[in-house]
Amino acid sequence: MEQSMDLPQGYQIRPLTTDDLDQYNALLRYAFQVTEQELFDTGWKDEEIKQSKCPVLKRADVLGCFDRETLISQIAVYPLKANIYDSVYPIGFVTSVCTYPEYTGHGIMKKLMVQSLTHMKKQEKSFALLYPYSIPLYHHLGWEIISNKISFIIKDSQIPTGVRAPGYVRRVDWDNSDFHELHSHFASITHGCLFRNSLAWEEYWRWDEDDTNVAVYYNTNDKPCGFMVYLIKNDIMHIKEMIYLNREAKKGLWEYIHAHDSMIDEVHGNTYFSEPIAFEMDDGDIKESIRPYTMGRIIDVEGFLKDYPCDPDGGTLLIELDITDKLLSWNNRGFQVCFEDGHCHLTDRPAEYKLKMDIATLTTLLLGYKTAERLYELERISGKKEAVDRLDDVLFHKIPYISDYI
Repeated sequence: MEQSMDLPQGYQIRPLTTDDLDQYNALLRYAFQVTEQELFDTGWKDEEIKQSKCPVLKRADVLGCFDRETLISQIAVYPLKANIYDSVYPIGFVTSVCTYPEYTGHGIMKKLMVQSLTHMKKQEKSFALLYPYSIPLYHHLGWEIISNKISFIIKDSQIPTGVRAPGYVRRVDWDNSDFHELHSHFASITHGCLFRNSLAWEEYWRWDEDDTNVAVYYNTNDKPCGFMVYLIKNDIMHIKEMIYLNREAKKGLWEYIHAHDSMIDEVHGNTYFSEPIAFEMDDGDIKESIRPYTMGRIIDVEGFLKDYPCDPDGGTLLIELDITDKLLSWNNRGFQVCFEDGHCHLTDRPAEYKLKMDIATLTTLLLGYKTAERLYELERISGKKEAVDRLDDVLFHKIPYISDYI
């Protein structure tokens, strides 16, 4: 149990246990306005949804602030792994961030955030993710946007008709091994993608209706190469997620969608590849909208750079990165970095260049969401233009694929 001198008298911060389940669930329900009707619509009963959250308190790191015996604010961190340019990073996915309204404005959540990030560093997690309910709030805490979500609406008459694939599609159960193993393989070759453990899969399905389907595309060798998760309701096919290992699987899944044209009027879907789909449609006059999806934060610059890959064709670069981090003091300094032969490491060798940026800018840069040149144009990076160009030479540039909502 931790008592902070900065907190009002009677307040304390401590980890939550299963004994706190009722208060943990009540705060979530209140903060995110989960109504009885919404529970009914998705097939949950109040006691069931509460018990379903019990594994979170057992397997995630959940920190709460109490006013005497009453839980007033909380933050949870799910232990996961992510693919960052083919390197597997242990990360923390921050979620369940909420405070009762009457207790806001006292800096409680900032204190919980600092303690959670500090604990992650001790666990040798150098990177964290979250789905923001307020982008400006997290900007102030050193987080930055790193991925997009594109939503689209396609009329039944616009569904591609000429696509053909040699394989076949089968509907499978939610716990089907081909489905789960396919996602694991996809994560292993896709920058940004999370490797879903049991906790992540539980969250993936938490609010889905029982009629939600999983369709897997198999090639002629019976190898699963793509899947889509969808629900047909009120003459609309809602696609939650569609992934594929190759173009054949993509065509096979669209062929499967077209097979439903007599059952549906529209297809509503989401994609996380950060590339609009209209160009690939026969009739590209479709509705698409793009919005920021996840935010990331480098927790420990030194630890993050230790396993960070770079472009081996970019040559050798010795550069000092002068980082400002107002939240985590260990990042608030200069780092002498050597990019060489596809790897980077801290070095004592004299730097050829120097660039200055804050921790949020470094995060979106190293995750590939924005190039150094673009961030320099936005006045997020200061230094010589030649240094900016050389940094872009050694970095990979690919927007992360992140589809999980936890």
